[in-house]
Amino acid sequence: MAVRDILREGDAALSQACAPVAAFGAALASLLDDMAETMRHADGVGLAAPQVGVLLRVLVIDVGEGLIELVNPQIVSQRGEQEAVEGCLSCPGEYGVTKRPARVKVKAQDRRGKRITVNGEGLLATALCHEIDHLDGILFKRHVIRMMDPKELQQ
Repeated sequence: MAVRDILREGDAALSQACAPVAAFGAALASLLDDMAETMRHADGVGLAAPQVGVLLRVLVIDVGEGLIELVNPQIVSQRGEQEAVEGCLSCPGEYGVTKRPARVKVKAQDRRGKRITVNGEGLLATALCHEIDHLDGILFKRHVIRMMDPKELQQ
């Protein structure tokens, strides 16, 4: 496992749509392992492959309930609405209040290609939406209602 460099806003890779994963094997497993280590090293709750310069539909999330690895994820249903404070490892020091679905259902594959379903609500729903947006070249700022001063987070 290795900690990879996280691309910053403005890098062309962050504005491109990613290709679906077709090959499940050692290279994908290594990417997922590196992404999890990179996310934890950066103190994040999610990381998408384009953030480390890989234009594949792969993401990792850990909102405190254990690591979730998703390959070729897609949101198949969403309900409700919530406002939450979001930041992004590709936009360090920037935070904003966003509107996202309160609950989402995501279908994906695991690292071996097995089909899985993840249901998320609250922070997990926000993280799933945030990371899947990255796979479509979208940064969280597109959903921001209001940008925040980082000092507001300490209150």
